Amino acid sequence: MHASFHFYDYQSLAVTSMTLQLTLSFSLCHVSGVSLNMAHKLVQVTLCLWVFTSLLLPSPTAGLYRVSLKKQRLNLNRFKAARIAMSGGGMLHNYGSSDGEVIPLKNYMDAQYYGVIAIGSPPQNFTVLFDTGSSNLWVPSSKCYFSIACYFHSKYKSSRSSTYTKIGKPCEINYGSGSISGFFSQDNVEVGGVVVRDQVFVEATREGSFPTFVLAKFDGILGLGFQEISVGNATPVWYNMLNQDVVREDVFSFWLNRDPSANEGGELVFGGVDPKHYKGKHTYVPVTRKGYWQFDMGDFLIGNNSTGVCEGGCAAIVDSGTSLLAGPTAVVTEINHAIGAEGVVSAECKEVVSQYGDLIWELLVSGVQPDKVCTQIGLCVLNGTRYMSSGIKTVVEKENMEGLSAGDQLLCTTCQMTVFWIQSQLKQKGTKDTVLNYVNELCQSLPSPMGESVIDCARISLMPDITFIIGDKPFKLTPDQYIVKMGEGITTVCVSGFMALDVSPPRGPLWILGDVFMGVYHTVFDYGNLEIGFAEAA
Repeated sequence: MHASFHFYDYQSLAVTSMTLQLTLSFSLCHVSGVSLNMAHKLVQVTLCLWVFTSLLLPSPTAGLYRVSLKKQRLNLNRFKAARIAMSGGGMLHNYGSSDGEVIPLKNYMDAQYYGVIAIGSPPQNFTVLFDTGSSNLWVPSSKCYFSIACYFHSKYKSSRSSTYTKIGKPCEINYGSGSISGFFSQDNVEVGGVVVRDQVFVEATREGSFPTFVLAKFDGILGLGFQEISVGNATPVWYNMLNQDVVREDVFSFWLNRDPSANEGGELVFGGVDPKHYKGKHTYVPVTRKGYWQFDMGDFLIGNNSTGVCEGGCAAIVDSGTSLLAGPTAVVTEINHAIGAEGVVSAECKEVVSQYGDLIWELLVSGVQPDKVCTQIGLCVLNGTRYMSSGIKTVVEKENMEGLSAGDQLLCTTCQMTVFWIQSQLKQKGTKDTVLNYVNELCQSLPSPMGESVIDCARISLMPDITFIIGDKPFKLTPDQYIVKMGEGITTVCVSGFMALDVSPPRGPLWILGDVFMGVYHTVFDYGNLEIGFAEAA
């Protein structure tokens, strides 16, 4: 008998059991009521009503299916490798693959939270990363012979499953820090005690990028994003849970335990939310673009000061597949400066400030639009025509960059950042000398693309709060929450949890809110109403 039939048999058994309890309770109350005096009858009636109420009314956590999450401590070397992978491979810079599929580009070397699922009959267990930033399910295949990563992880053996159905269509998923390729198969998948029948998934026969998947603590990835970004248009596991009516509500939620000493890493709940996981009420914002769980974010504050970059709104993605917070380089640089992070001294940045700072100031004061300044001073020139992107230090699309040297590209984007910084300080009524000195200091805080931004752990209490405005409400992160600590005791290293990420309009500027944010704020993914909810985590 298939596992799915067992599931429905248990439901019938539960209904029968409840009916039996109600019958016994009613009989008990009836008999007892006849034999007791009036005072005792009143107590008995009250007790009976309480029994009926507790049996008839469902518990707020009834119908919820849970996956216990394990947590891995971040390691400095893995964290550094993750930063290199993100800056080198690009994260979300490329939205299409060679065969036209829309796919997510990301890296998983810094991922922390994992859970166990089972595939096949009898079940074969796999540790997977539950990732709201992708939509496919994949695990290593027993037919994976030539990838080192496969030898370090559990492999799916189709020959051992009585519910396996062959598909065989080849596919490839490219990530910023690696890729996997293989073929589609179909089998039953058990998640949190729920059996999803006939789920299409990928058997990975090749896992690229030596460190990413070899060192990963997870065997595969279970995507919880929308089908719009599913490679091969495969129906995601979550969609099938809804289609097969195995969950009570079209909602799943994450509670991540940020206590480093706790054994329990957190919990992923399908079918609703657990009131014990959060405090107060959730603030809900609509999903603005199906694919990722994307919404519009308002302003972004360092301390009590607006950075200005999101005054007109920024796109943001909630991503359980990364530990970090990622945002525009210009803003991350200001954060690094505010918290004293060590970065790379950028000669190009200082050159722009030294040679063009006064001119940029004068042009902005005279009323020239910020997106025209670098064009007018000649730092953004393309094929004889003026070029200026509309974003802040955006990644210029490949087809627009032909004919522009790497040095010219760097000067152009550095100029754009300088304009943004000066414009931001102009709004705060700073004097020219003060502003240019500040911008020159920011040049020293540019994120290091090839290493970590180390923080003095003793200065954490002196660092500013960082605030995201979501749904017109402030969501604050304290330094203890956005600084990542690695190691213990005298070996503890403190690292900025912010990464630089530049995405060109109209998709950007873009923020990625990873586990650093989700650990502080319990997150609800409401598929039925296409909303995302945030509340203080318990």
